[in-house]
Amino acid sequence: MSEYNWNERHIITFPEEKTILSTKDLHVYYGQKEAIKGIDMQFEKNKITALIGPSGCGKSTFLRSLNRMNDTIDIAKVTGEITYQGININAPEINVYEMRKHIGMVFQRPNPFAKSIYKNITFAYERAGMRDKKVLDEIVETSLKQAALWEQVKDSLHKSAFTLSGGQQQKLCIARAIAVKPDILLMDEPASNLDPIATMQLEETMFDLKENYSIIIVTHNMQQAARASDYTAFFYLGDLIEYDKTKNIFQNATLKSTNDYVTGHFG
Repeated sequence: MSEYNWNERHIITFPEEKTILSTKDLHVYYGQKEAIKGIDMQFEKNKITALIGPSGCGKSTFLRSLNRMNDTIDIAKVTGEITYQGININAPEINVYEMRKHIGMVFQRPNPFAKSIYKNITFAYERAGMRDKKVLDEIVETSLKQAALWEQVKDSLHKSAFTLSGGQQQKLCIARAIAVKPDILLMDEPASNLDPIATMQLEETMFDLKENYSIIIVTHNMQQAARASDYTAFFYLGDLIEYDKTKNIFQNATLKSTNDYVTGHFG
């Protein structure tokens, strides 16, 4: 990769009133290995931001750090600031469980609970002591409608979530994540195990969701990033190389490395 100057960067920023989440000098270490190398990045409210880059470039590690998922890895160490609503949520005193109500996550593989469709949505509320069936019913209906799943499952809410197709299970996981009304939804390659039709349906759901949520998605699918996102960030070897409006990244990238990656001439 000597043909590229990796010291070059092109990274957009947003005014504070438009920023929903930001990182400052964010590093992630796995033991002695530095996986994320001091990233400063801002995310705009009610937009979809795609993180792209070669396998192993750090995009999923970076995404997982945004709601402290790397805390579950013993050898992981995360330094720097992650600012949400004026608070550094990477601080040790932060209640991570409460924070994740504001910054939800959908994983690569659908991971519904071994419960009914209904109970998947109400789990967090019932765990917190909510017993009002009318309120729970409303939460279930609203969440499933927002995830574009209601019409398909409204007559089978008390069946096992495992009776759903892969695409439906992923939508259920989205519904479960948004049931607690987060501001931000993180998605780690949510369509990688879905067929093309389910993938398109998921992207349509994302378009609808951004009216109420800010979405950050890791994807290895360049077509998906180009179709579904407002902004795109190109990662390489743990660094943020270029970050701009998606149309600029795919049609007029500032850096040669970014252009070569999105056009398939990289490596």
